[in-house]
Amino acid sequence: MPILLAALIVMTVIIGIIVAIVIIAGPSKGLQNKNPKDQDAVLKSVNKRLSQNPRDPEALFQLADIYFTQESWDKAFKTYEILEELAETNPKLDAFEVHFRCGQCALAVQAFEPAYKSFSAAWNIKQDNFEVNYNMGYLEFQLKNYEKAVQYLSLARKQDGEHMPTMRCLGHAFFKLLKYKESMAFIRKAIELAPDDKESLYILGECYAEVGHTDQALRIFTHLRSDPVRGPSASLFAGNINLTQYKIEQAIEDFEFGLKHQNIEPAVLLELRYQLAIACLKQNEIGKAILLLQAVQEDNPYYKDVSGLIERYEELNTNKNLQIFMLAPSVDFVALCRKVVLSYFSKSKTKITNIIVNRNEWVDIIADVETIKWTDLVVFRFIRSQGSIGELTVRDFHSRLKETKAGKGICITVGTFSDEARRFTEARLIDLLEKEQLLPILITVDAKLNNIPEAAHEQAQEVLEAELASEELYETGPHAPEEGDAEEKGEKEEKGEQESSPAAGRF
Repeated sequence: MPILLAALIVMTVIIGIIVAIVIIAGPSKGLQNKNPKDQDAVLKSVNKRLSQNPRDPEALFQLADIYFTQESWDKAFKTYEILEELAETNPKLDAFEVHFRCGQCALAVQAFEPAYKSFSAAWNIKQDNFEVNYNMGYLEFQLKNYEKAVQYLSLARKQDGEHMPTMRCLGHAFFKLLKYKESMAFIRKAIELAPDDKESLYILGECYAEVGHTDQALRIFTHLRSDPVRGPSASLFAGNINLTQYKIEQAIEDFEFGLKHQNIEPAVLLELRYQLAIACLKQNEIGKAILLLQAVQEDNPYYKDVSGLIERYEELNTNKNLQIFMLAPSVDFVALCRKVVLSYFSKSKTKITNIIVNRNEWVDIIADVETIKWTDLVVFRFIRSQGSIGELTVRDFHSRLKETKAGKGICITVGTFSDEARRFTEARLIDLLEKEQLLPILITVDAKLNNIPEAAHEQAQEVLEAELASEELYETGPHAPEEGDAEEKGEKEEKGEQESSPAAGRF
């Protein structure tokens, strides 16, 4: 016990001595503030000497030191600039200290070019100084010389591996060089040391998105949606990720969240409205989408494909059946096509016998049609594609006619038919209807349907309901033949078509 007690007394004395030394020593010399009275006395002496010699090196150095200590950066910067000139010919001046401090003052007043010049001069004297290497890297980054920035910052990191600004700037420089994995390593460390660094967190989200880690990116951008600075851009990123993952409702929520912010950058505002409009179109909210697109067009008439989208969807917005034909689910599309078939031939009895759907691309409807002058089997094909329909598709439709022994075929698209497709049908009993012919049909189909015989209407409805309830409705139609096979088959068919066609004497 006496030994233990003696040891405790010795440790207490040692700790007391250390504390006393720290208190007496005060802060490090470089950070110690001079007594204001002493500074006033030095300033008075310096001004007296400068009145006699405005370029007195010692007096200027003391004056610059006072300004530097007082953080009067502009005055200090101007004084150190004079000292830089004198240091070239005066060996008594500490050239490194003059250039280094001049660079610091220039940075403080955001004079980047003079700061770069001063730090470069300091670096030429001492390449192993941490602060010079860091500031050179920072300035190269500001000047968008990202490769050089990485070189200087890597030197600084070797000298101080825990300096957060160095790691942060390194991460941002690697990001600018599109080296996302390297960027992520440094930015993560910087965020650990400074969790409130929202800019670095945003860049980390972009890095995750670029390397395909979309879940991590989405978490970051969703977290940043409410940030007043990064919120609009973060909402845009989050919405785009959800849009590509077909989470349309979540994407709409993201875009709308971003638009709630104030003082949004014009470019981000345009893209938020544009992407929200695209998301609304995917939800068939055409009216809302048109208003957003018109707002974009008002700010920038040539933004992306806005003009074309407005023209296209304004037409859809005024034609409900055209909306159904182009955008509605398959069941609604088939129901509309059935209406067209039932009302296509005026003063006729039309009985639908089969419906075949090829995914969400087209539907074939086979119907017995009886008019005053003729009776025959007719096949309708409705194609949802808005592009140009080629010869192979029409040849495939012709094969359907041969298979069902139909007397006539009517192929309808919301797009157009190619010249080759038209030439193929010249000698065949196939009518091709493009968008121009389809639009008036869609406008009047509901009115015409009310005039068809009630019995035929009820029978067609029963057939449709039966088909909708069966898996055969979603039977995949035959694929279009290869180009060479189609031509050979077409030549053979052309030779005997008129003789074998069951409709030869009925049309």
